[in-house]
Amino acid sequence: MENNIRKFIKIVEGTKLTLSLNTLPYKKDELAPIMSKATIDYHYNHLAKAYVDRYNSGEGDPMFNKNGADLHNIFFPQLQAPSRGNAPIGNVADFIDRNFKSFSGFKEEVTDKAMGIQGSGWIFLDRNGKLQTIANHSITGGTDKIVLLIDWWEHAWALDYQSDKKKYLDNFWQIVNWNAVNQRLI
Repeated sequence: MENNIRKFIKIVEGTKLTLSLNTLPYKKDELAPIMSKATIDYHYNHLAKAYVDRYNSGEGDPMFNKNGADLHNIFFPQLQAPSRGNAPIGNVADFIDRNFKSFSGFKEEVTDKAMGIQGSGWIFLDRNGKLQTIANHSITGGTDKIVLLIDWWEHAWALDYQSDKKKYLDNFWQIVNWNAVNQRLI
């Protein structure tokens, strides 16, 4: 038995993980005007794809590239065409109300947390109802704790909002696919 375990470990150690970038669940122009087609082209086709490509080719820091790919594979599928008045539904609405008293209170806390980040990073709501930040792509404990993820790197907002990242965040709520976010609470 112990011999079989050692053989399995050697096989796993010798196997290289190959990453891929999830296909967008919408057309690149469907998030406009909140995120323009130019932003999606640049963000998805060049930057997110580069994490996957660099990881798969063994170029650069493997954990940075893997985490960058993983985070983008969470970020993009949780978006949808804009809708004014878009608000949490189902379990995530109850979850936000329980932990932040209201969607409005939640957005205020997200804004405070996001605007406090020096430089680039990510903001996320975790399964425990806490807001957390990720510097660069340094996520600890895996991505399975993420319920809602906001990309706070310049490439997510600078083409459309210049230096007004608060406006990006204010508009971001219009493109959140709350059904996708609900699936992460299951």
